[in-house]
Amino acid sequence: MKNNLGYACINMTLSEQPKSKRITTNRSMIKRTFRAKGLSYASELALQNSRDLLTILKWNEQHDIRFFRISSDIFPWSSEYRLSDLPDFDAICDALQDAGDFIEDHGHRITSHPGPFNKLTSPRESVVANTIRDLDTHGELFDMLGLSRTPYNKLNIHVGAHYNDKPMALANFNRNYHRLSEGAKSRLTVENDDKASLYSTKELYDEVYQEIGIPIVHDLHHHTFCTGGLDQEEALLTAAMTWGDIKPVVHYSESRSREQQDPKIRANAHSDMIVDEINTYGLDVDVMIEAKSKELALLNYRRAYC
Repeated sequence: MKNNLGYACINMTLSEQPKSKRITTNRSMIKRTFRAKGLSYASELALQNSRDLLTILKWNEQHDIRFFRISSDIFPWSSEYRLSDLPDFDAICDALQDAGDFIEDHGHRITSHPGPFNKLTSPRESVVANTIRDLDTHGELFDMLGLSRTPYNKLNIHVGAHYNDKPMALANFNRNYHRLSEGAKSRLTVENDDKASLYSTKELYDEVYQEIGIPIVHDLHHHTFCTGGLDQEEALLTAAMTWGDIKPVVHYSESRSREQQDPKIRANAHSDMIVDEINTYGLDVDVMIEAKSKELALLNYRRAYC
């Protein structure tokens, strides 16, 4: 079976160019610069990021890649303002609509993976409030692109912490999920972790999916460090069942320690390239390759196996 392969956030071919020719959606700045240059500079960067998204999508189409995780940095320091307050908001909307039209016309699948600081599990209201703001901003971005309000265009996060009280953390996650905007809530998915102390696919199925019904993104590499008592095939099947009529997404990476033959590197760190053939156990899924070499790893894998 030929699974649909994708890559995450950065196109190295386009971004590793001289500054004047660089194509990226990751233009950002440090907090000090934001304080000095303010909303107008954030707006300028956001407009450049939004326009470059279409260029990346066109490159993907030319290379038969129709699955892409977009960056969470399109709007620099978006926690500090409303998107509609950006001076270039109308032009940004136009650029994102152009990208969204291209996505729809060419059948691309677009997802995002908001950062690890997002913790709906937290017992601290300030952390939860910041998480809701960030996830709602991602939902607003996806709405601006015209993407479906379904997990087909997923916003994927980890449960992310246990605070030495997993029942409390999981109850917080499930309760706070209902505080999200419809744009975020309708797209939210949850992913298994790569530490035995955190959350396996089985635990997510039992304690999150069964409670609030959101799909599980199974990460095959993470599973090797947090099995929940299931083998890889059992865990993948468990996650796939949570997607209903929507094609599931799985994540795939390999150990950088093995790749570099260096035991000092953490075994769960991601490799640059992919060398093994990906086994999806006969399931029709979209595979997000999380190798550090991004689209180069995808193309190299495809030459070897597809």
